[in-house]
Amino acid sequence: MRAFAVLLFLVLGSAGLTAEPKPLPQAHAHNDYEHARPLFDALDQGFCNVEADIYLVDGKLLVAHNRADVKPGRTLAALYLDPLRDQVRRNGGRLFRHGPPAILLVDIKSEAGPTYAALHQELLRYADMLTVFRGGTREPGAITVIISGNRPTQDVATQPIRYAAVDGRADDLKSNPPPTLVPLISENWNNVFRWRWSGEMPAADREKLQHWVGQAHAQGRQVRFWNTPDRPDAWKLLREAGVDLIGTDHLAELAVFLNAAAR
Repeated sequence: MRAFAVLLFLVLGSAGLTAEPKPLPQAHAHNDYEHARPLFDALDQGFCNVEADIYLVDGKLLVAHNRADVKPGRTLAALYLDPLRDQVRRNGGRLFRHGPPAILLVDIKSEAGPTYAALHQELLRYADMLTVFRGGTREPGAITVIISGNRPTQDVATQPIRYAAVDGRADDLKSNPPPTLVPLISENWNNVFRWRWSGEMPAADREKLQHWVGQAHAQGRQVRFWNTPDRPDAWKLLREAGVDLIGTDHLAELAVFLNAAAR
């Protein structure tokens, strides 16, 4: 019996049927592709949000932080779209079997219009797992693609059917575009707040943060900041303020923090 149990464990483990990590909706893998195992290092920790920079090079969408670093085999499809679809299919239509919808944040580094046109054609091949936007309606999928960086907002807005939304900025809180077009507001922390993470956060900045998050949530949007310290005290402040996506390069450490904070 013991030998059978060991054999069963080995078989199940080799089939990828071991217990999945607890899904972490706030965990965002910033510059995910720079990890040893792009996407998979984040998924192993339960991350529900990953970010990839892309360049359009000779008709291919290549993943890299700098143009000089692109490599032919490191395509958006190979590193992200194909393995995401494989996992979604294994998990019955979700990235994590018992998890929420996930975000693939695609940061366009090359020219916005041509790169997005190529991205749209690429995403058509993965429509079965993606959130689909038809006019002003949203049909939720396992993965929501959001375009950041060089954002062709008008090109996206005029599409009758699309497989991506746009990452907003501070001005979008004022202009209030449809949340089906701009479901996320991301901003450089230093563009919004004077406090630089030393000493007690001033009351004025704390109130501004609460207002910022509250306004975005009232409009049906999520919130993300970049250029924040990648350490537990900053994660704690952001989490307690209701910031929806907390970016990190330290995947395991943020996972430990969020799991402990949820207890």
